[in-house]
Amino acid sequence: MVGREYDLVGNPLGAVRSTFEKAIEGQADPPLLIDGKDWGSTQLFRQFLIDQPSALSQIPILDRTSLPHLQPNTLVRYRGMIQDMLGNEFYVGVHKDAGGAWTTNKFTDVSHIPFGTLSENTRIWERRLLYCVPVPGQNIWAESYSESVASTRSNVTTLHGEKRPREDCADMDFQASDQDFQGSTSAKKMRENMHSPQLSRHEEYILEGSTPNSDMVPNFDIKSLSCLVKIYDTPESELKLNDVFEFVGILTFDPKLAAEDDTCDELCEDALVHLPPSKVPRLHCIVHRKLAIHDFLSASLTLEPKSSLVKGVRESLLGHLTSVLGNDDLAAQFMLLHLLSGVHTRVGLVAVGKLSLNLTCFSKETLTVFGNRIKVAIENLVPFTMCMPLTIDHLNSASLAPAKDYQTNRLVSGPLQLSDGTHLTVDETQLQTGTLNSVGVENLRLLKTLLESQKVDYDFKYYKMEMAADAQVLILSEGKSNILPADVALPFHPQSPGVSEYMDMEALKAWRCYLATFRSLQHSIDSDMQKIVEDDLVAARRSDRSLGSSDFSRLLTMARLVSMSFGETCLTIEHWQMVMELERLRRERSNQPK
Repeated sequence: MVGREYDLVGNPLGAVRSTFEKAIEGQADPPLLIDGKDWGSTQLFRQFLIDQPSALSQIPILDRTSLPHLQPNTLVRYRGMIQDMLGNEFYVGVHKDAGGAWTTNKFTDVSHIPFGTLSENTRIWERRLLYCVPVPGQNIWAESYSESVASTRSNVTTLHGEKRPREDCADMDFQASDQDFQGSTSAKKMRENMHSPQLSRHEEYILEGSTPNSDMVPNFDIKSLSCLVKIYDTPESELKLNDVFEFVGILTFDPKLAAEDDTCDELCEDALVHLPPSKVPRLHCIVHRKLAIHDFLSASLTLEPKSSLVKGVRESLLGHLTSVLGNDDLAAQFMLLHLLSGVHTRVGLVAVGKLSLNLTCFSKETLTVFGNRIKVAIENLVPFTMCMPLTIDHLNSASLAPAKDYQTNRLVSGPLQLSDGTHLTVDETQLQTGTLNSVGVENLRLLKTLLESQKVDYDFKYYKMEMAADAQVLILSEGKSNILPADVALPFHPQSPGVSEYMDMEALKAWRCYLATFRSLQHSIDSDMQKIVEDDLVAARRSDRSLGSSDFSRLLTMARLVSMSFGETCLTIEHWQMVMELERLRRERSNQPK
């Protein structure tokens, strides 16, 4: 077995260097390794994850909870959003050691030889640098990694062993098994550290926030653990800004490099000067995969389209939303469609699939009763949520879009730098009469563009860069918002204050899985159904000349979402009639006197 030959978790660099030596064995001097391309080490780790279903659970998690227990030069995994792309870094990839043998520095921070000695005995290779952060707005229940690591303090097998169910690893690109590291040196050390009532010096320094010897111990900001990820042998098109990834790689901390970086001139334009190793951990990525919302669910439940289970889950979720919204059944119906919406394609400037929602008629009283209730309900259903109070002061002072800081050569994040699938609630009820300055006007324009086309303009000072987004936007307002035009505006008419209902955890997991699964369901309309839809839209246009293309687009989006809510992949006449009835009730309520 692979695991018996190499300790891939406890000593990954040993495996990298051993495979390097085997790859160049018998080759001419210098060996024919071009530009640092993989010689089999990456495949070794990937095969380990594929062959062993529980292998991923053996790899410690790099997060704010596990950080004090992790050792440098061991294999870890990290989940985060790519917040900034710092360009490429050149390093000494291979060189001859003192004994005349070729050795590699791949997946390490430093070359171990001075750059001044570059000669025919060295080779310069290149790697990409990504600055990653925890996913903005990630809710506590979605932090399954933190939960699993916390449990290791009483039972270390959940970190390295075979007992913990792999709830967060369904549908992996690299699947992973679990048998070969039970007796590894790193696992034994971890067990000893976890069961010992005394903390190691490494743990004490981090937890107390003091580092008596800053050259030896990192002092990371564990409250919001960002990570500098170094990428090898990967096309640039595979990793994009704001994408969420899981990286499996080697955690490094080199005291010499930390000391050098910490004494650098702060005016240097190199972004790494402002990300010293003593503040931001380095992870040399070996394997990575892009994550979707489903990857942040802890439920093992699988919902198949058109199954009998879907209808029951839909009904229970709709009942929950109705209760949250004070028995306003119509608002609950639209809230369900809103939570299922998302950009599934783009046609020119149109983001097809979005369905922003504006709930109107909020007074101070109804906001007090229902505002927080809606916020908490969405937080319990969606992994990533953000709330934005819309006030004159906030608009005039906040920088909502990311902006490039050329002094540090870094992209400074803003509230609108969001990963796909994030839910954004905008509270417009706090907006009072006042004057917007140039910053406020620009911020309103950014929000309007996000609503209309699901795009955000990033500020690079000398130019704007348009970045695609996919955020579900909910607006709470007194009257219909004129500054933030949503796809659907619906007066909120709660029938009763409602009561806080007990939420069964199994039902909650099913609702989360339902929303994540059917949000990305493929959908189509057959030719016969297209004719019925066209005839109905033409008739609607005849009876109301105010209807335009945006209204027709919204109805088609609603039709898709209604079908998806039942787990259907093709529109039926029943679901189309349901859409038309929802629209009739919405227009009827909107036209009622206040």
